Amino acid sequence: MNDFWDNILRYPRFFISSFTGLILIILTPFKNFLKTSKSRLLLILFLLLFFLSLYYILRSMTNL
Repeated sequence: MNDFWDNILRYPRFFISSFTGLILIILTPFKNFLKTSKSRLLLILFLLLFFLSLYYILRSMTNL
C-alpha cells in the first residue's frame, strides 16, 4: 500500500514539471522572435491589439 501512496504523491511533481516544460516550449519561438527590434515592435503591437480585443469582447459579453 505504501507504493500506491508514493505513486499518488509523484503525480503533482510530474504535472508541474510537464507544465513547466510545455510553457518553455511554447515561449521559445517568442524568445527567438524578440531578437530583432522590428520583430519586437511587431510583437508588442500584436499583444496590445490582442489584449484590447479581448477586453472589448469580454466587456460586451458581460454587458458592462
